Amino acid sequence: MKWKIHPSQLSGCIAIPPSKSHTIRALLVATLADGTSVIRKPLLRGDGASAIRGAMAMGAQVTDRGGDLVIQGIGKRYDSGSGLFDMGNSGTSTNLFMSAAAIGTKPRRFDGDHSLRSRPFRQLLQALEKLGATCSVESPKGDLPFTIQGPLRGGKTTVNGVSSQFVSSLLFTCPLLAGNTEITVINLHERPYVELTLWWLKKQGIEISYSDDFAGFHIKGGQAYHPFDMAIPSDFSSASFAACAATIAGGKLTLTGLDFSDPQGDKAVFDVLRRMGASVVHEARGVTVTGGAKLRGKVIDLNAMPDALPALSVVACAAQGETRFINVAQARIKETDRIAVMKQGLSKMGAAVTEHEDGLTVRQSALKGAAVSGHDDHRVVMALALAGMIAEGETTIDTAEAAAVTYPTFVEDFRAIGAKIEIIEEQGYFPMVSKHILL
Repeated sequence: MKWKIHPSQLSGCIAIPPSKSHTIRALLVATLADGTSVIRKPLLRGDGASAIRGAMAMGAQVTDRGGDLVIQGIGKRYDSGSGLFDMGNSGTSTNLFMSAAAIGTKPRRFDGDHSLRSRPFRQLLQALEKLGATCSVESPKGDLPFTIQGPLRGGKTTVNGVSSQFVSSLLFTCPLLAGNTEITVINLHERPYVELTLWWLKKQGIEISYSDDFAGFHIKGGQAYHPFDMAIPSDFSSASFAACAATIAGGKLTLTGLDFSDPQGDKAVFDVLRRMGASVVHEARGVTVTGGAKLRGKVIDLNAMPDALPALSVVACAAQGETRFINVAQARIKETDRIAVMKQGLSKMGAAVTEHEDGLTVRQSALKGAAVSGHDDHRVVMALALAGMIAEGETTIDTAEAAAVTYPTFVEDFRAIGAKIEIIEEQGYFPMVSKHILL
């Protein structure tokens, strides 16, 4: 699928879709609980669908009831389900479910699409081996497919926190092991996502202690998860695209459904936009963002919110002077090397962009429409769509179907607020999850 974008003036109101991060965590906890959980209004497509497949592969029964999911968890039946985990495009689902899959003794094989096969998993596999897992990677050129087998027994392990998902995976699984676990974390990035995991563990009453810098965790074994009933909060990572679009192509744009007390780290994007000159006003019905007449470039540390790099790099094109994005080297190990591909796409559109090992420098630039690649990366596709809305002429973006990984209604929602987006070569690449998943 391709998108064709023309210059657009945005205004109105946009409802933000459900959180990917919360959805996957909710599905994992519900799967491991002994009893029936209800997850209301989760993300059902893209990464949400991958997590649902992971839950079912673990042996959970999953039923979609009018957009809500009813999950019958496996409790301590850790060898339930199948030996095959098809995780599609979801790195988060793969990482979070792989540790849980090794609690029991059944061999479990994980695989996904070509993009997922390029993602790193070996550092988490190595940490799990120290806790008793047996792991086998099939390809010398990548970390996926792999097979993992338990039982995990607890003990001491060290994990590289270059991806917060490696840390979160261990934190969710280790409370269920028979023995206690000590985790040493080196090179921690994306701290807010670990805080989100700790928020879930606290809600479940899990006993865990840790250092202030998250370099060490002590987890009591023999604990359990409990069924719950919860509505999934709206997604701040998805909201960043609407907020950035309002900043550069807007009149006033009100974003509804966001809870700023939620622990999601990408809510800090609104503070960044305010620092750059946008107006951000919290109102009863939502948060209203209005672009600044004179946006100003800043030095922005994105270590805690690397997913914001693509959208903010487009905002930087409209900001006076230069904007430097620093301390975000982990953006290179997402669905794509987002530092490299955003430089490539924006440069093709006429932007002055310099690539650094750990980020980008973007100077104010007048963008021109061009044919650019989304590289099968949902956040790159949506960011380049924003660029097309402020570029002279026509912009086309390939692999645009990837946006459905986290924001399946992006085109519909943005058209409603004035975006000029045309879909061409449409292929129903990400179907909705079946209404009859499993009984």
